[in-house]
Amino acid sequence: MRLDKFLAHHLGISRTIVGKELKAKKVTVDGEIIKSGAYQLTPQQQVEYDGYIITPVTENRYFMLNKPQGYVCSTDDPDHPTILYFIDEPMPEKLHAAGRLDLDTTGLVLLTDDGKWSHRITSPKHHCQKVYEVTVEQPLSSDLIELFAKGIKLKSEKSLTKPAQLMIIDDYHAELTISEGRYHQVKRMFAAVNNHVIALHRKQIGNIILDIPEGKYRLLTQDEINSFS
Repeated sequence: MRLDKFLAHHLGISRTIVGKELKAKKVTVDGEIIKSGAYQLTPQQQVEYDGYIITPVTENRYFMLNKPQGYVCSTDDPDHPTILYFIDEPMPEKLHAAGRLDLDTTGLVLLTDDGKWSHRITSPKHHCQKVYEVTVEQPLSSDLIELFAKGIKLKSEKSLTKPAQLMIIDDYHAELTISEGRYHQVKRMFAAVNNHVIALHRKQIGNIILDIPEGKYRLLTQDEINSFS
């Protein structure tokens, strides 16, 4: 990340002041004086300000991101850009997604460096509800509501899915609430009833509702963080 962003975050000062301190030759990276705020830091480099080593903040971090299509929810991928492209924070590579989305699925992703917190979201034992907006290829029939509520038999799996709540909006749009996270589950549930998902968007995880534009991110509030305690 940029050196001025790193310094502003860890010193608690504005980028204007950071710029003045850089020009005053008070900042070194790996022992070399750096005067440009645009200098790109790597996680392995050591930053000193006025002779003191800056230790990165170690408090856990919690964000929501509105993921666009075409990005993967891993920290590194040789074939596709990752969601970390949108995160302008110190050491973004330390963050992980608490529940991933497919490459072509959009919407709410929760990012954190708190493994215990994310486990409470992703572990099957906690039955965390996720709400999706679904667009399908074939018209939806009302009998699917009861079918989804009883559980769907997915291809190559022995057990039914857990009861899911299907709300039909119109012939081709629905809202689906599930409480587990099997591989490509929503798409496979509709495939099992001879339909095809052509667009999928996650709008809610637990009590956290997506409320930011596509491609943007924000810190979670303390109440949102505590909702998974």
